[in-house]
Amino acid sequence: MQNSFVLRPVDAYFAKYAESHHNPTNKLIHWICVPLIVFSLLGLVWAIPVPHFDFLGQANGYINCATFLILFAVLYYLRLSVPLALAMLLVIFVFAAGIVSLEKLHAEAGWLPMWQVCLIIFVLSWAGQFIGHKIEGKKPSFLDDLKFLLIGPIWLWHFIFKKIGLKY
Repeated sequence: MQNSFVLRPVDAYFAKYAESHHNPTNKLIHWICVPLIVFSLLGLVWAIPVPHFDFLGQANGYINCATFLILFAVLYYLRLSVPLALAMLLVIFVFAAGIVSLEKLHAEAGWLPMWQVCLIIFVLSWAGQFIGHKIEGKKPSFLDDLKFLLIGPIWLWHFIFKKIGLKY
């Protein structure tokens, strides 16, 4: 019987993603910008107006367009790796708390609306990403396959899991 190594889909995605992420400066930029992009995208989608439903009670404001984005992303991550999906779910909860805090700051202190803060973060973070890829000399992976927009955040997590000795 022949012993063959089968690459899991998540590892195949990580290997493909890594092809355009060798430069240390580009990798550092990704460690900063990818989480900021996830946060800002979540905030931007969170800000899309949805109708108020009485049956939701106090959950109104927490059930929004971002809920569907979160559900889609977590289901996709679960298909690839349960531990990485749980890590992303933790990140999403922390980011959701940050978004709610930004909304409160706007309401109480007159800060910029949360969606404007997120839009600024989003634009600056993507500018950083493109600068990183210019330094790398390779185009971003998502230009070949949009799935890589979802792979970036768990690619970072897989390094953390490896560092602390957890299987993903």
